This record gives sequence, structure tokens and C-alpha cells, in this order.
Amino acid sequence: MFGRVPRRSNNTKYYEVLGVSSTASQDELKKAYRKAAIKSHPDKGGDPEKFKELSQAYEVLSDPEKREIYDQYGEDGLKEGMGGGGDFHNPFDIFEQFFGGGSFGGSRSRVRRQKRGEDVVHSLKVSLEDVYNGATKKLSLSRNVLCSKCKGKGTKSGAPGTCYGCHGIGMKTITRQIGLGMIQQMNTVCPECTGSGEIIRERDRCPSCRANKVVQEKKVLEVHIEKGMQHGQKIVFQGEADEAPDTVTGDIVFILQVKEHPRFKRKYDDLFIEHTVSLTEALCGFQFILTHLDGRQLLIKSNPGEIIKPGQHKAINDEGVPQYGRPFMKGRLFVEFNVEFPESGTLSPDQCRALEKVLPQLPRGRLSDMEVDQCEETIMHDVNIEEEMRRRKYQRQREAYEDVDEDEDAGPRVQCAQQ
Repeated sequence: MFGRVPRRSNNTKYYEVLGVSSTASQDELKKAYRKAAIKSHPDKGGDPEKFKELSQAYEVLSDPEKREIYDQYGEDGLKEGMGGGGDFHNPFDIFEQFFGGGSFGGSRSRVRRQKRGEDVVHSLKVSLEDVYNGATKKLSLSRNVLCSKCKGKGTKSGAPGTCYGCHGIGMKTITRQIGLGMIQQMNTVCPECTGSGEIIRERDRCPSCRANKVVQEKKVLEVHIEKGMQHGQKIVFQGEADEAPDTVTGDIVFILQVKEHPRFKRKYDDLFIEHTVSLTEALCGFQFILTHLDGRQLLIKSNPGEIIKPGQHKAINDEGVPQYGRPFMKGRLFVEFNVEFPESGTLSPDQCRALEKVLPQLPRGRLSDMEVDQCEETIMHDVNIEEEMRRRKYQRQREAYEDVDEDEDAGPRVQCAQQ
């Protein structure tokens, strides 16, 4: 089988590592590896070196051809039979294949092969006009992309070496003394390779990326703001975030921040505005021009003979915000009216009598002179009710505080004894 017969060496070590006999069946090997690998896995606080030995032992003994060579000639014969290199698979690859791609949520193999890159999130400030009419914003961004020279390997040859610090595992076990006779062991990311399990020598580094595996690229993105989009809505560019080796590229996400408008307020698909009319306009009719968010001039007027009350709302159909995804469907435009009354004392007696003839009176009508003579006359004055309530509240609190002080100064009261 070999060009030369290698010397016999220890051929029981792998069986001892797995804790089985040399006649163990494949099922027994699987059970032994499953139990020991889970216990020794670095993510479960196990020893990385022990985990590596277990994976190597199972890799050999689970292969009938390799097991036959190992049983006859030991590790030396195995190395000769494997072409003199004696290279083994990554121990995490063995673990992942055995468990069908499963992991503890932090398996090194899973992290390196299946992890997803971080999403890049940006806030995008837009105006109410932008979400009413639709708009396109061009944004220039910088991101990392895999080096085209080395295809993200970081080396000229494309074959990085195994890290000497962690032997390709990416984790190291450190031991420190925390007290008299007390030693603590911790698993930590290998500082030499920063957890990659690979190391690149200076002379092998890619001249383009200097072994960083990625280079910076500037890209212009066109962000399309569709009609009817809401505040806080996301616009996603899939796979446009930073690239990294062995990583699924994340997304660039823009979150819309709609700025406040000086006149229009939005609620869902409806728009709201306030408009102030004079008392004369409220009673006799009004009209005014409203410039809409798309620049159109809307003529808004009252119906003939209509009276507008303070705080009254009027609605105009199909002049609200377009519905997202259905831009031809629009909400309503609501107008809230404020009525501006004339300053006190500006009406003459003749004007008052003229208004009395036109404006409706209460059913009771005017008081008679006899009714007036039997009443006491009062004088009203203007008041700010909120300020008055605050003043009264402060006064009550102060009086209550003074009452408590007087009770404390009075001392204990003497009660009469019952006879």
C-alpha cells in the first residue's frame, strides 16, 4: 500500500481519546464522540485542545480505510498514507457535519460560514412634500468590499496559514491564579489571529488590501421615496452593507424621518390645517386660496348663508395624502376654523342696535325695566382662568402649611378624666 513500510507506533491513542475499545463499532464511536464533543466544545467551556483531539480521532476511526491504516501502523503510518502531510479537517467542520449543521448558537464553524453581516442603518430626513409627491434622493456612501486582487483571502497565493497561537481553532485557553490554591481557566479569542484561525505572513500579504481582505468603495444609492410613505418607514437595499469574508452581506436600511410642516399636519392619510376668519366672514361668508403640497391653488369658500362656528371642522374629499401602494386613492383635507372677534369697545350703540335686528335673540328676549330694578347690579372684569387657578392652589397650600405649624406650637392637649 505504501512506497515503504513505516515503523509501527502507538495505535491505541485515538481509541483512548474517545474512551472506546479498539473493537468498537461505528455506532459506539458515534455515541462516544457525541458525548465527549458536546462536553469539550469551547462554546460550552471545554478545552479547545481536547476538542481538537476528539475531532481528529473520530475523523480517522469513522473512516474504514483510515482506521485500517491506523490499526496497523499507528499515527506515523496514517501520515504516510495521507500523503506525508497528515493534515486534518477543521475540528468545527467535523462537529458541524456530525450534528447536521447544528450548533450551540456560537459554534466557530457556524459563525465563520453562516453568520450575517451587520445592517447599516441611516436616518433620512424628508419633507411632507416628498411623501406627498414622491421623490428620489441620491446619497453617496462608503463601504467595505472584498478585495478583487485576492478575492477576500488577504494573501497573494490565496492560502493563508494556520495560526500558531490557537492551531486554527480561533480560541485559546488561558489560566490564571485568582487566589491561594485557586486557578481559573477561561476561553478567549486568540489575539494572534483575532479569532479567524488563520495568520498571514508579511511577505505573503496582498499588496492591494495589505491582508485586510477588504478595501473601501464609494457608491451612490438612489433612494426612491414613494407617495404616501409614513414617518419611520424603512427603505431597504439588500446586500449593500459592508462585505466580509465568509459572511452574508447585510443590508443598508434608511428610516424616513418626516419633518414638520409649517402649515399642514398629517394623520395617517388625512391632512389638517387651521384657518382664521373674522366674525364678519364667519357670519356673512368667506373665501381664500390654499397652496397645496403639490403647488396647486385650491379655492376654499363657504356656502351661501352658512355660519361658521369657532372650532368647527370642514372636510374636502380626495385632497389628503396618497395611500402608500395606491397613489390614486387619497385621504381627506380637514380645515379647522378659528373665529376672530372684534376688540371690545369697538361697536357703537347704533351698530349694536343694527346687529340686534339682524342676529337672532334668545327666546326670553329683553328684560323689563321692573325686573332690572329688582336686581343688584354687578361688574365683570377680564380674568385669566388658568393663572387664577394656579394662584388659588398656591394660596390653599400655604394656608394648610401655616395650620400645621400652629398645631405643632400648641403642644399636647390635656384631656379631662372621666368620673
